[in-house]
Amino acid sequence: MDDYTAKDIVVLEGLKAVRKRPAMYIGSTDARGLHQLLYEVLDNSVDEAMGGYCKNIFVTVKGKTVTIEDDGRGIPVDVHPKYNKSALEIVLTELHSGAKFEQKVYKVSGGLHGVGVHVVNALSSSFEIFVKRGGFVYHQGYSKGEKLTPVEKVGKIEDGKISWIRAINTSFHFNSPTGTLISFEPDETIMETAEYSLETVRGRIEELSYLNKGLTITLDWNGNIVTYQHEGGIEEMVKNMNKGKKTLHEEIIYGQIKFNGEMKDISNGNSKNSKEDSESESSQPSTYIEFAIQYNETVGENLLAFANDINTREGGTHVSGFKAALTKVLNDEAKRQEIIEEENFFTGEDVREGLTAVISVKIPEPQFEGQTKEKLGNSNVKGMVFSGVAEHLKRYFEDHPRVSEIICKKAYQAAEAREAARNAREMVRSKSTLSATLPGKLADCTLEDPEKTELYVVEGDSAAGPAKQGRDRSFQAILPLRGKILNVEKAGWDKILKNNEVKNLFAAINMGPNDAYDPKKLRYGKIIFMTDADVDGSHIRTLLLTLFYRHLKELLVNGHVYIAVVPLFRVQKGTIVKYVYTEKEKDALIKQLSNPIVQRFKGLGEMNPDQLWETAMNPETRKLVRVQIEDAQEADALFTLLMGEDVQPRKDYIMSHATEAQNIDV
Repeated sequence: MDDYTAKDIVVLEGLKAVRKRPAMYIGSTDARGLHQLLYEVLDNSVDEAMGGYCKNIFVTVKGKTVTIEDDGRGIPVDVHPKYNKSALEIVLTELHSGAKFEQKVYKVSGGLHGVGVHVVNALSSSFEIFVKRGGFVYHQGYSKGEKLTPVEKVGKIEDGKISWIRAINTSFHFNSPTGTLISFEPDETIMETAEYSLETVRGRIEELSYLNKGLTITLDWNGNIVTYQHEGGIEEMVKNMNKGKKTLHEEIIYGQIKFNGEMKDISNGNSKNSKEDSESESSQPSTYIEFAIQYNETVGENLLAFANDINTREGGTHVSGFKAALTKVLNDEAKRQEIIEEENFFTGEDVREGLTAVISVKIPEPQFEGQTKEKLGNSNVKGMVFSGVAEHLKRYFEDHPRVSEIICKKAYQAAEAREAARNAREMVRSKSTLSATLPGKLADCTLEDPEKTELYVVEGDSAAGPAKQGRDRSFQAILPLRGKILNVEKAGWDKILKNNEVKNLFAAINMGPNDAYDPKKLRYGKIIFMTDADVDGSHIRTLLLTLFYRHLKELLVNGHVYIAVVPLFRVQKGTIVKYVYTEKEKDALIKQLSNPIVQRFKGLGEMNPDQLWETAMNPETRKLVRVQIEDAQEADALFTLLMGEDVQPRKDYIMSHATEAQNIDV
């Protein structure tokens, strides 16, 4: 105790705290955290667009280097009267500094924690910023959060042209008199990876182009340039989300509501009151609610939610208000049209079956959970969204009774199927009844704590044999599937609930379609798909992913679903034994070891229990890939394309990607 004194107290000054605990600021140091660095800079430019000051953003990814330029106002470079240093240097080095804590400069913004661009600076081995402002170009350079150069003038702007005062290794895409350009390279001593994903970055940029109608974002990915601009906004977004699906009504239901002390529906000029709409009516900053809805014939739900352009994957108060409004209005409509007899007959799940929707709110002071901003917490937003959406939908359905009838009848069919689904989900709620319900199928584990237990889903009894023998029975359970499970993308509730393999999965996991996500009720904290490393195994895995994405999506969102990476070859030379996963790895190893013994695994059933344990089941040596939804819109479209009814788009996709396929085992 005496050894613990004042000298043991460490104070991390400046950005050192960020470098010491980076996950506190960007969520993780893996690929997700890497992309968060890019988003922090990009979101600053988008905030300028939301304020009406920026029309163009140019994003360049060249290897490990990211450059983002906008034609906004440019970060101020004048000396701060209190701190006696350039405002530019302050916002790059001082935590919790910026212009977003009050509504004087930014009425609405996505980055309110005041640590975004500081974090990027701290976690970059190289960080450069250029600001066009007041007729000059200013520059400052950093490395790992440490200043390399002062804020200095490096160019002069006259008639839209830059006369460089000194040689600079950069160029601007926009001829605007103002703007900001930031270029950075992540610090690989902290970040686990520096490889960006084209699909992930492209998905985020496309989202932003939908959410900001007047904004053009250009992406230059290693020389391949694509421009994103969607004047149709979130209506166009919903239309594209429903591409390939049979919609129930042609017109997309769209609404935009503004709250400024009072509510006004500005989507078509209708107002709840007769007062003029202006900022002078109230001292309160405005809140905007925008939503778009279209139903299709599927049984799934596809709802995307955003707050100040941030994708709130975990929902929040805006989503709660939207869902409550939809449920209330459709219950009232169905009662009015005599489709139902009792009040509040439909549940939220009933009215959201077949729903494709986007809800976007832009509010002055959003309260997000964590710096990664995946759940909105403002309590007052729920009431505003509920009243605004309910009022708009009520008027819309009065003017479009046929659309109302179609949607209400869809909800009624869902309600009828709900009871059958509930019966199917209730078939198992304890281990004793599970053992009786699934004789010879589930090889359960002895532990019951979902934080420690795992369920391996394998294809057939041949794979189940070595898996059962090789596993650790205390925490690993095995569930074999009989053949290929149902393609739920093409199936209605009647087929889904009659399919034994699907029911067995629901029962084993203790969660079914429309069940509320509760991690404490799950029987297993990890659900691991372990299939053969061939075409059939890939198909079974895709069928499982389709089932989980459409009907157990919360398990994907909350990180419960994994894919076991199984080896293709066992290579042995004397006492040296190596397992490899590709033909390329095998060929390289053969050259290295010189004429080793090579065993090709044609399936899991051919592997010995100890081999399967060592490569795919031992937590110390196995390779697991967690299934994540980085881009929900892209994922939904891909499942529809690959697993849906429409054959021609699938053929086109396969033909266009045929050159990417290698080592296909046929």
